[in-house]
Amino acid sequence: MNVLIVEDEKALARELEIFLTNYNYICEICHTGASASEKIAVNLYDFILLDLGLPDYEGLNLLKEAKTNNPEAACIILTARAEISDRITGLDLGADDYLPKPFSLLELQSRMQAITRRKFGIKHNIVSLGDFLINLTERVISYDNAPISTITKKEFDLIAYLILHKNRTLTRNQLSEHIWGSVVNDDYDSNYIDAHIKNIRKKLNAFAPPNWLETVRGLGYKITVNQ
Repeated sequence: MNVLIVEDEKALARELEIFLTNYNYICEICHTGASASEKIAVNLYDFILLDLGLPDYEGLNLLKEAKTNNPEAACIILTARAEISDRITGLDLGADDYLPKPFSLLELQSRMQAITRRKFGIKHNIVSLGDFLINLTERVISYDNAPISTITKKEFDLIAYLILHKNRTLTRNQLSEHIWGSVVNDDYDSNYIDAHIKNIRKKLNAFAPPNWLETVRGLGYKITVNQ
């Protein structure tokens, strides 16, 4: 999932990037409000982590831009501002959460997971798909209570992202942009998403048919969740 980190403290921004990358988020950093405004206007993000105390921009105005240009992005305010009015205004403008500095990176990651589950209607971290159990927190696919070790990180990312959008068809471009951080270039090789799906099916078929992973001809892929 794509994350935009808007933070003028370079050391903290880098710390956030390293930490979240280890949790398989794709991160971009902006140290100024102006550069963040440009990115928000043209790119789509799953999360925007926003420091209100930017040197060149009113953070609350940037939040308004984010909610206009990236309405599906979850916005978390990260700030040293102590005023309760800023917190209330930020939440009123559509921020999904608020963390005062200093904060725990583990708490931030936990809140991001909670927002993701709430946003996509996932009540539990473990999802049952046919004969398989997918643990979204531990990033493990199991069959008969035994983890399947052959699934790669990117293959799990594909399955997890399709689960978040359960019963909805996602195009190859959508999958590429949110998992790899780039849009598929049809002139280069538009089949690499298909190749990953083929590999996933082959690995899972060794245990049981993954009939819940569907190809929607001419469009993309979807996972059907009956729960």
